[in-house]
Amino acid sequence: MEERRVYLIFTDTGTLFTRLIKLYTKKRYNHVSLSFDHQLQEIFSFGRKKPYNPFIGGFVREKIDEGLFKKAKCEIYSFTISESNYNQMRMKVKQIEEKRDSYKYNLIGLFAVMLKYQLNRKNAFFCSQFVATILKEGQVVLDKSPCQCKPHDLLGIQSLKLIYRGKLHFYSNISEEKVMEKDQIFGNSISTPIPL
Repeated sequence: MEERRVYLIFTDTGTLFTRLIKLYTKKRYNHVSLSFDHQLQEIFSFGRKKPYNPFIGGFVREKIDEGLFKKAKCEIYSFTISESNYNQMRMKVKQIEEKRDSYKYNLIGLFAVMLKYQLNRKNAFFCSQFVATILKEGQVVLDKSPCQCKPHDLLGIQSLKLIYRGKLHFYSNISEEKVMEKDQIFGNSISTPIPL
């Protein structure tokens, strides 16, 4: 059976809003995005529609060399799934993107997570809730409901492999072959094997 690779991008953009979230989570990375291609030409998430305004958010296509991502630190993980599950995930992203104007950022949901309250809002996601929803569409097993899922909860996905850690904008210089060899580049020209 044909398998396809999916990528999760965990980032720290260093903004005030991110630093406030970090005070609560005590985790290095508090934003997560999803991509279906090694070069991260298409990155999907829920976040800021305007880079410097955290209160206007929704479905976004992010680029590794634009906006807040230009200086972001990151960890990128990948895992494989069946082609049919991969196609289901892509279809769900496409459905949300086609109706993106009817979706909003789930700021209230973030507070619900902090209070450990299960709040499902129609057409509203925060970043990890969106990614978890798409993963569930692809039959990926998660420990939590998407509306309670924080970015670091996604690190529990079976067969998830770290393929890169460093400055996000340097990632585009890495070939797919290097990633497959499990090389890791720390924001410069030095590469060392990822310990497994």
